[in-house]
Amino acid sequence: MMKKKSIPASKPLLILFLCQIISALDVPLDSKLLEELSQPPTITHQSPKDYIVDPRENIVIQCEAKGKPPPSFSWTRNGTHFDIDKDAQVTMKPNSGTLVINIMNGGKAEAYEGVYQCTARNERGAAISNNIVIRPSRSPLWTKEKLEPHQVREGDSLVLHCRPPVGLPPPIIFWMDNAFQRLPQSERVSQGLNGDLYFSNVQPEDTREDYICYARFNHTQTIQQKQPISVKVFSTKPVTERQPVLLTPTGSTSTKVELRGNVLLLECIAAGLPTPVIRWIKEGGELPANRTFFENFKKTLKIIDVSEADSGNYKCIARNTLGSVHHVISVTVKAAPYWITAPRNLVLSPGEDGTLICRANGNPKPSISWLANGVPIAIAPEDPSRKVDGDTIIFSHVQERSSAVYQCNASNEYGYLLANAFVNVLAEPPRILTPANKLYQVIADSPALLDCAYFGSPKPEIEWFKGVKGSILRGNEYVFHDNGTLEIPVAQKDSTGTYTCVARNELGKIQNEVHLEIKDPTMIIKQPEYKVVQRYGQVSFECIIKHDSTLLPTVIWLKDNDELPDDERFLVGKDNLTIMNVTDKDDGTYTCIVNTTLDSVSASAVLTVVAAPPTPAIIYARPNPPFDLELTGQLERSIELSWIPGDENNSPITHFVIEYEDGLHEPGVWHYQTEVPGTQTTVQLKLSPYVNYSFRVVAVNKIGRSQPSEPSEQYLTKSASPDENPANVQGIGSEPDNLVITWESLKGFQSNGPGLQYKVSWRQKDVDDEWTSVIVANVSKYIVSGTPTFVPYEIKVQALNDLGYAPEPSEVIGHSGEDLPMVAPGNVQVHVINSTLAKVHWDPVPLKTVRGHLQGYKVYYWKVQSLSRRSRRHVEKKILTFRGNKTFGMLPGLEPYSSYKLNVRVVNGKGEGPASPDKVFKTPEGVPSSPSYLKITNPTLDSLTLEWGSPTHPNGVLTSYILKFQPINNTHELGPLVEIRIPANESSLILKNLNYSTRYKFYFNAQTSVGSGSQITEEAVTIMDEVQPLYPRIRNVTTAAAETYANISWEYEGPDHANFYVEYGVAGSKEDWKKEIVNGSRSFFVLKGLTPGTAYKVRVGAEGLSGFRSSEDVFETGPAMASRQVDIATQGWFIGLMCAVALLILILLIVCFIRRNKGGKYPVKEKEDAHADPEIQPMKEDDGTFGEYRSLESDAEDHKPLKKGSRTPSDRTVKKEDSDDSLVDYGEGVNGQFNEDGSFIGQYSGKKEKEPAEGNESSEAPSPVNAMNSFV
Repeated sequence: MMKKKSIPASKPLLILFLCQIISALDVPLDSKLLEELSQPPTITHQSPKDYIVDPRENIVIQCEAKGKPPPSFSWTRNGTHFDIDKDAQVTMKPNSGTLVINIMNGGKAEAYEGVYQCTARNERGAAISNNIVIRPSRSPLWTKEKLEPHQVREGDSLVLHCRPPVGLPPPIIFWMDNAFQRLPQSERVSQGLNGDLYFSNVQPEDTREDYICYARFNHTQTIQQKQPISVKVFSTKPVTERQPVLLTPTGSTSTKVELRGNVLLLECIAAGLPTPVIRWIKEGGELPANRTFFENFKKTLKIIDVSEADSGNYKCIARNTLGSVHHVISVTVKAAPYWITAPRNLVLSPGEDGTLICRANGNPKPSISWLANGVPIAIAPEDPSRKVDGDTIIFSHVQERSSAVYQCNASNEYGYLLANAFVNVLAEPPRILTPANKLYQVIADSPALLDCAYFGSPKPEIEWFKGVKGSILRGNEYVFHDNGTLEIPVAQKDSTGTYTCVARNELGKIQNEVHLEIKDPTMIIKQPEYKVVQRYGQVSFECIIKHDSTLLPTVIWLKDNDELPDDERFLVGKDNLTIMNVTDKDDGTYTCIVNTTLDSVSASAVLTVVAAPPTPAIIYARPNPPFDLELTGQLERSIELSWIPGDENNSPITHFVIEYEDGLHEPGVWHYQTEVPGTQTTVQLKLSPYVNYSFRVVAVNKIGRSQPSEPSEQYLTKSASPDENPANVQGIGSEPDNLVITWESLKGFQSNGPGLQYKVSWRQKDVDDEWTSVIVANVSKYIVSGTPTFVPYEIKVQALNDLGYAPEPSEVIGHSGEDLPMVAPGNVQVHVINSTLAKVHWDPVPLKTVRGHLQGYKVYYWKVQSLSRRSRRHVEKKILTFRGNKTFGMLPGLEPYSSYKLNVRVVNGKGEGPASPDKVFKTPEGVPSSPSYLKITNPTLDSLTLEWGSPTHPNGVLTSYILKFQPINNTHELGPLVEIRIPANESSLILKNLNYSTRYKFYFNAQTSVGSGSQITEEAVTIMDEVQPLYPRIRNVTTAAAETYANISWEYEGPDHANFYVEYGVAGSKEDWKKEIVNGSRSFFVLKGLTPGTAYKVRVGAEGLSGFRSSEDVFETGPAMASRQVDIATQGWFIGLMCAVALLILILLIVCFIRRNKGGKYPVKEKEDAHADPEIQPMKEDDGTFGEYRSLESDAEDHKPLKKGSRTPSDRTVKKEDSDDSLVDYGEGVNGQFNEDGSFIGQYSGKKEKEPAEGNESSEAPSPVNAMNSFV
């Protein structure tokens, strides 16, 4: 204890002194300097301390470090040296300490569990990483258990236990049902922190058999499922209400320990009816603001980033209408070690002193231990300059051999901290890092800071001089900063000059010069003033400035400290801001800001807008033309024009347009000269020589332009030599032996005088040659013949007139004409990258042989043949152009497994040079395209036949075909996938042992040695039996339409007892289909209530067959009739005739009846008895159908009995057992027709004859019944 008291008396002063030394020797962040200085190792990247790895993937343990010279790396495992050379599964990345353990190639992650530590070492020391604990993640399966169903009384509480398997890291728990839908949670039902599902009280709707707990292991991306739990809630009346009882935690008190910085989670879940409400408080304090959150319907209290101040008692209170219950959780916050002062790297000079300080805190208080170069300091090599004092190492009179890396370890029972800090003893001569001759510009009367960034060890002394031979700077007018910067607090004009910085230590001396310029400040000599303006008036603010002539100012106007509105009423001039047609929203503060690169000034003024006095109705019109134009101040190159504005006509003039006429060169043609704001009535105009000027002025307001003013008097300017030379001078040869010089001719007023001509001069560049000149008339082209091919020329074109020459023109470089390149690129090489991409290289041609501007190279390439088919085809050459002097290029879009040729040509402005010799290359195999087709035929009960075509593009040698298939059930779910490999020479396959009446989905693709190509898919169905197809279908939907109704009929194949429906709607409409149910299983229906003259769409479906419908049919109802046509059945003569016929028939029937009663036979009966018609047979007694019946459609068809299961025979008879509306119920006749309301009208006939194919009518005479029905 006495020893500890004797040290602190001098220790603070020593530490303060040494900290000043450390800061003085901080190494600047200069990349070049850092590359040159020796430095002990520093760990820059490492894996986390607790490193959980995926056991299926390679283990990568990070360890990266920097240093000069670059460090070497070694590892320990479980405290002993880890020799990676003896383990074939372990490798270290080059120039790195990162380990890669190959698990995917035979290694087992469990074999590499342990504690790893990395050491980075160079000649100046060794740095170590944290202890990295490697553990493979685990996701064990749920233990099998028999779960008894839960039978619970309504209103009671219930807990469904999850008890997930212990994994690493722990799994995430959630509850779902069989349909993979999360179970709804509420204040009554919720999941606890332990994963159990809590019911405060159960309700009848909680009854279900699929409460399933899932555990998701994120590290291995797996999900484990517990067996479903069944819950059955039985009701008892009445349901008894209960006061709250805590389900978790149990008892009245509990404890909780959490670490500083973590998230504190406290939970209370209560049972009771009604459902209790949870409330949280902290005894003797408040819950921390901004860090407290309530989750799980306030059953969970969450406090983030906890600290020792969060320790205390937390009470949860559960309350309902019958009472309350509470629980107190005593929370203690412990702390793993955390830094107060982590050790920092120390750079010292030989003979200097320094300290390393390592201070950490925690709960409990951590212990501090030191290591030197990874070895405990107690057993490390002795260093006389080093002394350890608890959390501090003191260095005295260090030498270069004192360089080392020290490690500080702060640990307690909850963790540890490890920090590396090096001591680097350097002996370096001074270096100045500020660029030489740097220019500083400062506004007068402002501070000037001149940098002199430096480094050296020992720390150099800095001195400043002014001028080349000036004396050392001293005195109160200068401030010398520790980083070498010289400050002149108040720079004056006489401060301008050259300043020299000198840095010296015992190892050397260096100096650097910088320059200082002092600029005049920017000032606003006339500021904007406060203005009051009437609404719709005009106002102007002035802002006249004075600035240093070498600085370029910019003026910005703001309104209420924001940008000016984007409005054409705001006109910003050089020295003013004008607002036209002022409105109330223009009220505000206007600020003029003047900025230069060195300073900024501003001034503001307020604008107040007041209402204008009432005025009569205003008539707006274009302004009247200006008048009284006057020319004053006539000079050779300028003149002043003034005028008087005409009447504005109630719309302010926004600007004036000044136009001029050249009476000498273009009389009668007026040209735009300039324009000025509407507030200005004079303008200074620039003039050109040798022009006879007249001027006129046009006023412009929002309505439009005024008529031009009367022209001013004429003013003829004196002639002069040209001021300018032709623009856009070029020299480009049109032939290999010429040079075409072109330029843009001067316009008339640019000639400045009579006799405009041009002096064209040229000479060959880079040749000691004289200029050749020629004077040409006022043209724009001159051709020089007999030039060498593509030679650079210096060219200039000078204008002249009768008064002299224009200024000396600038020279331009042109070239004589190009010719085709002479040679082809050589050494053409092709490197095939993959099956569709190749890279071509070539040597550039000598520039002299290009004979023109090198534009690039063209690569011609074409496919010779496919290596898999050996068939030639039309050669289609492709061309790729590579601009500039490139010597390589990529050839994309090649076809795999093919032979190609290419050549390369150089290109100039004239064209292409000769081609290089053809280069042959071949592309490797690729994956094939999909098979050209896949057909599935011959379905049977248990087999399907597959036929296919080879790929259109095999892209190599086919090695096999891969067939995958799986069944599809009625809910479109896929069954297990089966895979078959088929030899490449096969083109068909019979799949046997399939399930009957099953739909299968097939995936088919081809393979080469490279891999599988894209697949083709198909679906097919095995049949139900050998007669009928498995799937139902409705076909041959036919319609017969009238004005307001339509008869719909169809044919059906499929299971018996189908219930049909008809859907219809207006064709082309987006409205929903209307649906009509068909009575029984008839194959016809009548749609009523249709609109005449309308197109309808119709389709037929079967109930109970999801998504099964016929194809659509379209029909159109007949047009509506204004009045019905004359019906023969309503004519008197026809009614009388029919009555007579009916009377005769009645008499005949009476006679027959009398004769029958007498026992005689009438002739028809005798014929029937004598010649029984074989086609009309009695009905079978077993099923009520006709014994045999011939098709009416063709006598050539076989007379076969109807097959069982046929819904509608070809002659449109209907079996009795299939329909309550069978035709048999209506008589012996088998044909029928429908009237408008859909009722059946049977036809009675005697012996049947063959009917026409179309026939609904008997070939016999109509029966009496039919005759009577025809009147309906």
